Amino acid sequence: MKTLIQWKLAWHAKRILAKYEPTVVAVTGSVGKTSTRNAIAAVLSAKFRVRSPAENYNNEFGVPLTIIGAKTPGRSLFGWARVLAKAAGLWLGKDATYPNMLVLEYGLDRPGDISALCRIAPPNVGVLTAVTPVHAEFFPSIEDLAKEKGQILRGVKAGGTAILNADDPLVAAQRGSEKTVTYGFGDAAEVRGGNYRVETEPVAVTFDLTMDGQRAPVTLNGLLGRGQAYAALAAAAVGRSFGMSIDEIVEGLSRFEPQAGRMRPLPGIKGTRLLDDSYNAAPASMASALETLRAFVPPESARRIAALGKMAELGKYSADEHRLLGIRAAEVADVLVCVGEEARDIRHGAIEAGMDPANIELFANAVEAGRWLDFNCKAGDVILIKGSQSARMEKVVKDLMAEPLRAGELLVRQYGAWLED
Repeated sequence: MKTLIQWKLAWHAKRILAKYEPTVVAVTGSVGKTSTRNAIAAVLSAKFRVRSPAENYNNEFGVPLTIIGAKTPGRSLFGWARVLAKAAGLWLGKDATYPNMLVLEYGLDRPGDISALCRIAPPNVGVLTAVTPVHAEFFPSIEDLAKEKGQILRGVKAGGTAILNADDPLVAAQRGSEKTVTYGFGDAAEVRGGNYRVETEPVAVTFDLTMDGQRAPVTLNGLLGRGQAYAALAAAAVGRSFGMSIDEIVEGLSRFEPQAGRMRPLPGIKGTRLLDDSYNAAPASMASALETLRAFVPPESARRIAALGKMAELGKYSADEHRLLGIRAAEVADVLVCVGEEARDIRHGAIEAGMDPANIELFANAVEAGRWLDFNCKAGDVILIKGSQSARMEKVVKDLMAEPLRAGELLVRQYGAWLED
């Protein structure tokens, strides 16, 4: 039944695209997909009628659902019948309000996933954010993983544009014959960022945007982390490809808002400050998160605390990457809280880097880590909370947030089966 529904969704989605002919912008990468997708939607909404999924709809179910404009009904057969009826109505009839711009996210678990999504919705613009060893277990090497992600560029329609992160050598190596715009902080980027800063009072990311000989300051209020700046630069590159001026792009970026579980600052109990980055984790995003934690200077006697869960789906790279994470954490954190099966590898790396073992705590799961932090945190502590989805680090955030009744509004995975686990 699952395969039949998947086939029907794709069949309807293709017909909807053929009827309404929206421009499709598709984003993939090991990290930053959702933030980049949302930044692009914020910029393009100034000129286009944009649809971008509210949920993490990035597979062969989610992409067609976004095209249809429907949410997953879960296991309800009646619900799926309603979704398919809505889809048929769209291509059999005419919806004058259908978006003229779709900003989609293409996820990758196994070889062939990106190509399959490109067959459903061939992009006019393909964006490749970064390549790190996430989902690496099904690929012989990271170069093979990069090549698979690069299929989003091969899938771009004739006359379309590829948007590449020039700062990532694995991404830059995917450049082909298609028209290309590059972004990043390095000199090779056509859409370039400079003077990157993290402001802690009030919270913001600031940088200078340079493109086509023009420069403009950008302030991303309420956002934290270099990853958000990269998302904004990718959005600027996409905006440029559609003829938007630098002023229009900067104005659009003012609508780029904080997202649950993606380096979102939250007030914590006992006067602590939480950096909620619990949505997911990969080596590159962990490094960026620790860089952001470093920017916060706690008051005297308070501490920087890094509560880190595992980075999933690293395959043969797992032990080394978790050890390296520990080394990086030791350079930033006063206290390190390690969660999950890979916690010992993180701990070994931190001790190797000179961290006092007395300042490292190991826990089997997020619930235990949250309880310990609840008891041991103190006023002024800045607490970074991050891990892969399977680490469920949002449970730590929920334990420590000052307004737990707003968890459904502010945190990730606060619905359905997630709350039963």
